[in-house]
Amino acid sequence: MDEFSSPVTNLIGELSRLPGIGRKSAQRLALHMIRMPKEQTRALAEAIVDAREKVQYCRVCAGLSDGEVCGICSDPARDHSTIMVVEEDRDKAAYERTKQYKGVYHILQGVISPLSGIGPDDLKMKELMVRLGDDKVKEVIIATNPTVEGETTAMYLSRLIKPLGIKVTRIANGVPVGGDLEYVDEVTLARALEGRTML
Repeated sequence: MDEFSSPVTNLIGELSRLPGIGRKSAQRLALHMIRMPKEQTRALAEAIVDAREKVQYCRVCAGLSDGEVCGICSDPARDHSTIMVVEEDRDKAAYERTKQYKGVYHILQGVISPLSGIGPDDLKMKELMVRLGDDKVKEVIIATNPTVEGETTAMYLSRLIKPLGIKVTRIANGVPVGGDLEYVDEVTLARALEGRTML
């Protein structure tokens, strides 16, 4: 017999299917939602349905958009000669929060991961190569995560793009601000040393 009524059990089951949400977190969220005023619960449900129905992928960068072309790709003030390639929309959002990058993006929608059955054809690489064919792009910044899959994807992209005569760069990675050197792993320290800059 279930601990809760059937609708609550169903809600917990659906919430636990979300990434990063385990059964206990799903239960906590479900019980919170049930205690919310009905207007708030309805607004939450409508926001989920509205986002799912109205959000699409930008036909230029493959990022989430509420139109055919996203705001960044359609912004003439952005530097369209520089494309930063990221894994997911949340990576793009992280760079946008810095307010330092003025170019445009290309979202791969993942990384090459043979163990998960994800190859180059499963990502938005062909779309990137089409964008690079118009002679406007001067630099591609590869900003995949410093994981085995991210590095594999970066190397694969580099080999595809370099023959086109376009400058290919990789984001630096190393010791985090506020980090303590004794707790940083050897690979990160080696990369920090390789990526050192002049003061």
